[in-house]
Amino acid sequence: MDMKRIKLKNFEIGADKLTILAGPCAIESQDVLNQTAEKLKQITEKLGINFVFKSSFDKANRSSITSFRGPGMEKGLEMLAKIKKDFEIPIVTDIHTPDQASPVAEVADILQIPAFLCRQTDLLVAAAKTGKIVNIKKGQFLAPEQMGPLIKKVEDSGNHNILITDRGTTFGYNNLVVDFRGIPIMQEFGYPVVFDATHSVQLPGANGTSSGGDRRFVPYLAKAAMAVGANCLFFEIHPDPDKALCDGANMVSLDKAENLFRNCKAIFELIRSQV
Repeated sequence: MDMKRIKLKNFEIGADKLTILAGPCAIESQDVLNQTAEKLKQITEKLGINFVFKSSFDKANRSSITSFRGPGMEKGLEMLAKIKKDFEIPIVTDIHTPDQASPVAEVADILQIPAFLCRQTDLLVAAAKTGKIVNIKKGQFLAPEQMGPLIKKVEDSGNHNILITDRGTTFGYNNLVVDFRGIPIMQEFGYPVVFDATHSVQLPGANGTSSGGDRRFVPYLAKAAMAVGANCLFFEIHPDPDKALCDGANMVSLDKAENLFRNCKAIFELIRSQV
């Protein structure tokens, strides 16, 4: 199967080098962004891993109206632009409405479509028309085969710079399960597949007014994804997850990132050496 390689800055996603998208769930402060970006850049350069920094200016899908969402688009983009400039790293962030696509594309290198919004035609078309890479997160309610029509919406809008992300599938109430068959199934569409190891350990709505999670299982799922041939990994990472303002239960602690990345890279390279 021919896998399209997605050009980003000075590297290609889907080539023979691991790419990791990582950063805090939501933008909390410039200090948290700086601390995380600086450390992750050091780690990925040391290990020889392609790195894209991730954080969200708005977490629109929250369990409660009082949940922390982030600083909003205008302020959030200013903060992400500073990270991009100061650390010379590409940026991925979510968009939630079609009108956000154009202004976000002025800063972000990858526009991410949240899982719950993955079927929203206007959102996909608007993201596609920016010409930026579009990362479509597979809805928790979809089978991997159902990503085909969503990919076609982006292609038919003139954009073939596409990533597909698996983040687990709804499994009864307040739980997700990962079916690793989905990675090779979605790779048959010809685009790189990202595995989101941190959202896959979420327990949606389990805490009543917020989601729970269990970060203990993140390394197991990430290494399993590498073993079945995923092209990229996605992690939400925070200097102190227990004090994070959203999704702390499933985020990886910054001080554990280097060992996790090293182990995942080793499996990634082993699998490709056997192809």
